[in-house]
Formats: sequence, structure tokens, C-alpha cells
Amino acid sequence: MRKLLLLFGIMAIVASCGNDHDENWDSQMAPKIILDNGTGIYTVKNGRELTISPSYEHANEALFVWSIDGKIVSRESHLTYKAENTGEVFVLLSVSNHNGTTEEELRIDVVDKEIPTISLAGVESGYKILIGKELVFNPIVTQTSIPTTYKWTVNGEVVSTEKDYTFKSQEKGTFNLKFATENEDGSDNIEFTVENCTADELPFSWTFDQTEYNMSIGRSLHLMPLDITNAIDVIYKWTMESQEAALQEGSDPVLIFTPTKTGTYKLTITAKSQYIGELSQTMTINVCPAEGSYYHAANGSSKADFSKVYEIVVAPGQFVGQITSGTTMETACSAAETTLRNNGYVSLGGFGGYIIVGFDHSIDNKGNYDFAIRGNSFSNSSEPGIVWVMQDENGDGLPNDTWYELKGSEYGKAETIQDYAVTYYRPKSLGMPIAWKDNQGKKGNLNLNPQYPTWVTGDSYTLRGSCLQARNEDTSGSGTYWENRNYDWGYADNYSKIDMITNDGNNYFKISDAVTYDGKPANLKYIDFIKVQVGVNAQSGWLGEISTEVLGFTDYNLTKK
Repeated sequence: MRKLLLLFGIMAIVASCGNDHDENWDSQMAPKIILDNGTGIYTVKNGRELTISPSYEHANEALFVWSIDGKIVSRESHLTYKAENTGEVFVLLSVSNHNGTTEEELRIDVVDKEIPTISLAGVESGYKILIGKELVFNPIVTQTSIPTTYKWTVNGEVVSTEKDYTFKSQEKGTFNLKFATENEDGSDNIEFTVENCTADELPFSWTFDQTEYNMSIGRSLHLMPLDITNAIDVIYKWTMESQEAALQEGSDPVLIFTPTKTGTYKLTITAKSQYIGELSQTMTINVCPAEGSYYHAANGSSKADFSKVYEIVVAPGQFVGQITSGTTMETACSAAETTLRNNGYVSLGGFGGYIIVGFDHSIDNKGNYDFAIRGNSFSNSSEPGIVWVMQDENGDGLPNDTWYELKGSEYGKAETIQDYAVTYYRPKSLGMPIAWKDNQGKKGNLNLNPQYPTWVTGDSYTLRGSCLQARNEDTSGSGTYWENRNYDWGYADNYSKIDMITNDGNNYFKISDAVTYDGKPANLKYIDFIKVQVGVNAQSGWLGEISTEVLGFTDYNLTKK
């Protein structure tokens, strides 16, 4: 019995010592930090608060220190951080007890709020339409990763909760439209009017690309107002200063002017109807000496490469920012010139973007290939640029005379538009899609990181030229592989088996392919300036807009000497 009691006593003592050991073991451990997200990387939107709440082991009576850039910001077991600036913030968490210190470095990524922003082309001036006609609105709204709502109201009444809306009414009058979008980060809205008009109330409009022209004697000039709208029963009358009789009068606004002597002429076109009354525009025509009067023959010091970039007006596009110093036309031209001389490429953006260069001499028409334009095309990766040429007809050394298009393989085809224009609209914020509409009633947007050129000051601008039918195709069927198929011949940055007569990326061109406004041979003996203009309005998925790239201009005739 005594032995048994002694055994129980020993066991009790051993058990007691074991419990003390466990408690002591825990109290002798350094703190352990267990992050609440497992990665140590947190994301918060600018202007919002983020709370980081790790859990801990062996942290009884521990000291907590949170610091940013060496400055203590909290001594609590958790951290509440107010985001004020976008970017990365590195946080050091230190937990200490009598047995040691444990540290964890955390990162907070502060990102912008995803506020939906609206862009709608032409909304600033409102809209006027014929009673009963549909007006389709396709606003651009910045994409967000969080749910976003839409609401259309007409005269205060909700008419749609979809992004796109088609307005139509049989009632005459002015309607107040509002489009609003909202998510948890913010909201945006636009308000504008739609006026339902009768035919006689619709506003007549026209535009003129230029009001002063230079031309050589012996040639004809094609004069016409552009983008004529709502010309109901309008009669056009062309008159010339100091001449009583009208040059032309009727429903046709186009005048073919063929002067018989040099000098300066003042021509006026007047549009008249019972609805608009009278509107007029006067143009100055400088008729210069005959072709050849200002011919600049090449000499021993003449360079085969272009001498100067005179003008560059790119369309919006994903590579517009390459001309980083271009804040004025002058600085943009300088930047483009430097890029070309350093064997870099200049991207002209979407449809209509153009560049104009000149040489230190006139390029002769030898009847074969006369000059070259280098691009970066390869098979099924063509971004065709329409090529235009000009003589220095007034002898002032500037490209302010008459442009002649070089006829390519697509010239004169039914699907080729000779007078195509696209208007681009400045987005509300960087990175937003850029809206456009054309003179054929179509509209859309450039949506792959497009940039609005920094040297274009207006909130919108229009580019005009010839437009080819697009030949791009998603051959994968899933958007992963696009082909920008080739055209036969006659375009810059186009992979042609005909006019790429060398293996150096050059397309070669004949001055003899220059045509007048009516498609007839221009018969130019030489040229002084070259313009390349993006000739397609299309986008190829993840590749972005079809954008002509140029890398150089060369007088091929001079290289053959």
C-alpha cells in the first residue's frame, strides 16, 4: 500500500513538472506573424482606407511597430492606411517580445479609382434631325472591373438603362437628353439637345479645305465646297471679281476653273435657296507661270534623301507618343525629321494621318520608278499609305500648291472612296478610346491605347483623303491572329511583289502615275514635295489601328547616277 501511494505521488510530481514546461516553452518563443492575405501585397484605391489585420502567435505582451519610410505610423496590432497618392508603398511590420523580434515587409499598391467617364462625338453642339428619323447614340464609356449602371432620360423621363440608345420621335420640337453612368467609385453624365425639325428647318452647311490656291498656267483647278448637308433646292452661283456674267450657275457646286493668263483671281461661290437665304465664300486663285519656271535641277551637292519635313498631322493612334517633343507643328516636324534621320519609323496613326517632305532639288519624271518610300511591311502585314506629289508652282519653296494623287492598283475601283473624311474627337482623359465619325455616316472609336497628338490644339479635327477598302482579317477566328493583307502596287508601307524592286523595305513610285482630280494623267515633268496619307480606316484587334509607317524618302533617280 505504501508503495502504491509513493507511486501516485511521483506521478503527480512528474505531471506537474510537464505542465510547467509547456507554459515556459510558449513564453520563450519569438512572435510569429501570419498575414491575412498570404502574399503581403495589398491593393487599395486612391482616397480610400485599407486595414491590414494579421494574426499572431507567441505575441502575448508583444510590442507592435508599423513604419513607412522609417517613420512609425502605428503601434497597434493592425494598420489602417489612408491612400492619398497612387503608386507603391512599402510597410515594415515589427513584432517584439522578450524572446526576439519578427519582421515582415508588406507592399501596398495604391491604384486609381475606376470612375466611368463618358465620351460622345459631336454632343457639344447638340443635334438637329428630320422628324421621325432615328438618331443612334453609341457613347464611349471607360471600361471598369466593377459593375457600372447606365441611364438615358428624355425630358426627365427614363427611357433606357442600356449603354446605347436610339432616339426617334414623331413630334416636332426640342428634346433634352441626358446620359448618366455610375459605379461605386464615381459617376459621370452628359446633357444635350435633339431638335426635331421639318425639312425647311434643317441647317445648311458646307466646308472649305482652303480658300487660297496656287496653280500653274495651262492647268485646270477643281473647286468645290465639301461636306454639303441639307442642300434643299440650293442653287450655286460662281462669279469672278470684275466680271458681271456668272462663270457658272445651277445645282452643281463644282467649278472647273481654267484661266488663260497668269495673275490673281477672286472667285466667289454663293449658295441660295428659300430656306437658307444666301451664303457665300470667296477664294483667291494665284495663277503662276508655266511648269518649269521654278524647276530646281539636281547638282553635284544634291542629296538623294529628303531634306525637310514640312508638315505632319497624324491621326490618333497607339504610337503617336513617339514624337514626344511635338507640342507645335514646328517641334513635331523637327521630331519626325530627327526620327527619320536616325533610321527610326514615324507612325501616322489612323486614317488620314499624313507627313509632307521635300528635297533640295526637283525629282525628275524619267518615265519609270523615280522615288522610293521606305516602310516596315512584310507579307500579310501591310498598312497602305496613299502617295501624293506636288510641284512648287509658285516658287516660294513651300508645299502650298496643287496635290496630285499617285494612282495605285485600287484607284478607280467602286470600293475606293476618293473624297473620304474622318473627324476625331479629343477624349476626356488619357487612355480613353478616341471617338471618330466619317462623312459617310459611320462612326466608331480607336480603343487600343490611342493617343491624341499633342500639337493638335482643337478638341476635334478632320483628316481627308482617299480611302481603300480594308483587307484585314482575323484568320484565327478567335482574335489571336490577324493578317493585314497586301495590295498589288502603288502604296507606301505595302508588301508588293511589283513595286518593291529591292529588298530594303522600299516601295518605288512613278511620277507618271500622278493623276488629276478626274483621273486623267497629270503629265508632271518633275515634283518637289511628297505626301504620304494613311489610306485605310480599320483596326485589327490586339494589333490596333492600321497605321502607315514611314522610315525614309529617296530620289531613286539620283541613286542610279
